[in-house]
Amino acid sequence: MSEEKRHCCDEMARQADRRCDTHPDPFDCPDNPIFYAARFDEYGLIIHDGGSSFVVIDYCPWCGARLPESGR
Repeated sequence: MSEEKRHCCDEMARQADRRCDTHPDPFDCPDNPIFYAARFDEYGLIIHDGGSSFVVIDYCPWCGARLPESGR
């Protein structure tokens, strides 16, 4: 069994792991601000414009911790 990703703080974990019953796609949910791309170990702020764009962030907006460098 693989170990679940540990985020920098409880709020980042809550936001990055958020699942909406109404919007299965996180980019469709207006209440979802953060996208976590496990494949690249990167975090981003979702741009809610109808697409699947996000802006990669380097620091946690809640605790200020430095986030891992993207694996891209």
